[in-house]
Amino acid sequence: MGDSSKIGGDGGEGEIVMDEALNLLGFKFTLIGPSKVTGHLKVTKYCCQPFKALNGGVSALIAEATSSLGAYCAAGYKRVAGVQLSINHIKPAMLGDEIEVEAVPIQVGQSIQVWEVKIWRMDPLTPNNKKLASTSRVTLLSNLTTPPEMKFYADAVKLFSKL
Repeated sequence: MGDSSKIGGDGGEGEIVMDEALNLLGFKFTLIGPSKVTGHLKVTKYCCQPFKALNGGVSALIAEATSSLGAYCAAGYKRVAGVQLSINHIKPAMLGDEIEVEAVPIQVGQSIQVWEVKIWRMDPLTPNNKKLASTSRVTLLSNLTTPPEMKFYADAVKLFSKL
């Protein structure tokens, strides 16, 4: 799959962004599907707290956004809504670090989904050596009515998940 959070074009009107907030921070999706969502982010000054560590709110944003996108796929491209987020910060990711993210479903029901999201700090010298930075559990309502004007988004997600 492509290394991007956007589909189509170079930032113009024809481009669909999977998640605006994550895109602004530089997050790149590497896999989107009903059983897993993955991506990565370089920790920059825009996502750090004053002590140059990844802001916990950014970790929460990543957890909510990645699990919501996966739940959206698992619900057959029907709207979902997060109702609960629990996050534990284990080790800091610092300015300049690369983080890797994986969201996987724990339970996919007709009306409720529960997803687990892990964020790892990558070791640039040994890519297979990663340290758990945070772990989250996200509960979402699923199969909600999707407004007709959002069909373009479902089509874009379907296209992106098949790349």
